[in-house]
Amino acid sequence: MVGRFRRRDGWTLIELTIVISLISILAAIALVGYRNALTRAREAVLQEDLFRMREAIDQHYADKGEYPASLDALVAAGYLRAVPEDPFTRSSDSWQTEAAEFDAANPFEQGIYDVRSGSEGTALDGTSHSEW
Repeated sequence: MVGRFRRRDGWTLIELTIVISLISILAAIALVGYRNALTRAREAVLQEDLFRMREAIDQHYADKGEYPASLDALVAAGYLRAVPEDPFTRSSDSWQTEAAEFDAANPFEQGIYDVRSGSEGTALDGTSHSEW
């Protein structure tokens, strides 16, 4: 009767292949989800940074009646602690500034009116980061 009931001591090759395939598929799904979560987090940081810098520009204009000459002028005046780092370009020097409209009464005083990201990437919703 010993030969009739064989004891299985291990896994078959098919069982191992199926398990490894399932683990690989689950790992790939998790990796895609992780990358999307990182991109969403960077986009949230970018939106918050843009909001804060635009708010500081508006406060500077409301207090002094003129737009700041640069983002560093906002730091020097105390409206920002530091120029934030763009989460996609990983640099605080890549911000694209938009000059205020020309004022004929004050032709040499022209500051920044708006700020945008220097990133050329595309967001998860399909828009460009530089359009925000």
